[in-house]
Amino acid sequence: MSNEQQDVQVEDVNEQNEAEVEAQASEASEQASDNSQVQELEAQLAAAQAKIQEQQDSVVRAKAEVENVRRRAAQDVEKAHKFALEKFSNELLPVADNLERALQAADKENEALVPMIEGVELTLKSFDATLAKFGVEVVAPQQGEALNPELHQAMSMIPNPDVAPNAIIDCLQKGYTLNGRLLRPAMVIVSAASSVDTQA
Repeated sequence: MSNEQQDVQVEDVNEQNEAEVEAQASEASEQASDNSQVQELEAQLAAAQAKIQEQQDSVVRAKAEVENVRRRAAQDVEKAHKFALEKFSNELLPVADNLERALQAADKENEALVPMIEGVELTLKSFDATLAKFGVEVVAPQQGEALNPELHQAMSMIPNPDVAPNAIIDCLQKGYTLNGRLLRPAMVIVSAASSVDTQA
């Protein structure tokens, strides 16, 4: 083989090597470019997923808030229906008290007053029935019943050895509730522990 042929072969090998090196460099460059694109796409995907999660949380919170508002509004409407008559009922209670006082003060022995007393009794009965129809209930504790501070107001305490302490001795004025809510407590006299009991 001549020198020229050897030189040509060496040049061909060099050219092949350079072409391979360029191809490898180009491939490495493409891979690096692909890697940076993949990383960029992964970052965009992570950001999009975070935004979706944030929006989902926001939608869930908004839905819960709407449910809370709807529930509160329903409760307010229910309370408005139940207790709309509270002021009106409170204004009517003295009428019932006055009818009862009229019956207590009436002379039942006087024959001339019997028709009037019966009329007042019927009026009071009708009045109580009307109040009950609209959810107003009478709180009239009986003698010997235990004091209930949620429904009764003790006006005075009297020592009485025959009755248990904090038992009702007398009801001075009836109380009333409206749909379970106290309008006015019953005013009562209760028994106190006797001084002998307290010393013992």
